[in-house]
Amino acid sequence: MSIWKIQNLDLNQLNELCKNTLAATLGMSFTEIGDDYIKLRMPVNETTHQPYGLLHGGASAALAETVGSVASWMCIDSSRQICVGMEINCNHIKAKRNGYVIATAAPLHIGSTTHVWDIRIKDEQEQLVCISRLTVAVRALKN
Repeated sequence: MSIWKIQNLDLNQLNELCKNTLAATLGMSFTEIGDDYIKLRMPVNETTHQPYGLLHGGASAALAETVGSVASWMCIDSSRQICVGMEINCNHIKAKRNGYVIATAAPLHIGSTTHVWDIRIKDEQEQLVCISRLTVAVRALKN
């Protein structure tokens, strides 16, 4: 059974949300929607590197916040509510120089005023690169 309130979204629609955002600037794209998770991919290249040629921790944090925020948006009534990031933490486990990383967001808590997401960022070989937890505030939409 799906956790998403917004039903029948496809990857093209999710990727449209990224146009003209940081996600587009960093080359992020949604790759999978499951019943209780979504996946977002990002290239590891000169756009997402830090000076040593490794994946920048801030790029990993941006990837995690993007996938978790969109997951929260999919869990709310967007005609009455908005969701915004409150807190994020990232533990950087493994260095990555090139290729892609894929973030998977799965819920730890979906409440009426907060959502908490477990986000695992892995490389193409399924090796763990970063673990993140994102807390999102759910607020009433102000007219």
